[in-house]
Amino acid sequence: MRLAAQSVARAANMNRQTLNRIERGEPSVTAGAYINAMRVLGLDLKAVEVTRESPAAEVADVVRLGDYPQLNQLAWHRAGETVTEKEALALYERNWRHVDQKNLSTAERSLVARLVARYGNGVMLV
Repeated sequence: MRLAAQSVARAANMNRQTLNRIERGEPSVTAGAYINAMRVLGLDLKAVEVTRESPAAEVADVVRLGDYPQLNQLAWHRAGETVTEKEALALYERNWRHVDQKNLSTAERSLVARLVARYGNGVMLV
C-alpha cells in the first residue's frame, strides 16, 4: 500500500514494533491490535465457520503446520500455526533436500501430491 509504517502504527494507536509483529503474523498480538490495523488500512475481517464437513484447509486453503511434521520443521522460522497452500508448496520446493522422504507420513505425502497437482501443474520444482 506504500504507507509509512510509523503513520499506520500511530493511526492504529500502537507502536511500530506491534505493527511489525502483525506484519509477520505473530499469534501473540491481540485480536484488537489486528482489528485496529485493519481498520486503518481499510480492510475488513471475515469470520468463516469451519465444520467437520468443511475442514479449514478446504475453506481457506490453509495448512496447519502441526498436522505435517516435515512441513512444520521446514517452517521453523515462520510465526503462526498455519500457512497457505501456496506457501506450503513453496516451502517444500525450496527445502526438499531437507525433507526426510522415507519418513513422510501418508497424510503428508497426500498433501504434497495435492499441492503439486493444484499449484504446480503436476510438477514439483526441486
